[in-house]
Amino acid sequence: MPAIQTLTGDFHADLKTLLPRLRVYALSLTRDRDRADDLVQDTVVKSLAGQHSFRPGTNFPAWLFRIQRNEFISGLRRRRPTVCLDEAIANRLSHAPTQESGLVMREFTGAFRVLAGSQREALLLSVLEGWSYQRIAVLSGVSVGTVKSRISRGRATLKLMLTGEESGVAGTVQGSARAVVAGGPDVASAIVP
Repeated sequence: MPAIQTLTGDFHADLKTLLPRLRVYALSLTRDRDRADDLVQDTVVKSLAGQHSFRPGTNFPAWLFRIQRNEFISGLRRRRPTVCLDEAIANRLSHAPTQESGLVMREFTGAFRVLAGSQREALLLSVLEGWSYQRIAVLSGVSVGTVKSRISRGRATLKLMLTGEESGVAGTVQGSARAVVAGGPDVASAIVP
């Protein structure tokens, strides 16, 4: 067992006496000679700066080793790897708000349910399925003019309910179910031009 050196009570002399032990402890913490030397130097600087906080008569080596240990831990924290989030990555981590689209869709669905069944069917087949007026007319057993009229009246009614604006002649069908599913225009904008 190594002999324990006695302390003199002189701060600077006791600090010089403990330098070899501080270096051994620093080597055990860092496992690198250069980093150990830097750690001992930082410990000495801190202890000299905080000399007034040491109470004579207390355990001077324990006080120094605590400073050294704290310096080592602080150094680890400073060298902790960080990830730089550039704008492109940061934008991928956040998502656009979806509340408004949910409210719009809920409002549209409520208005769409109010339409007459024949108008709903004609709009769905035309806009979502992409069927021609002729095909819808054959399926429904009515003339092409009647299909056009149902779609036009359905659009006008939806536009009035959703925006409060009356429309004259309804435009052509915009979009299809494939465009809606693939992230194209939403159903409401496809049905109500």
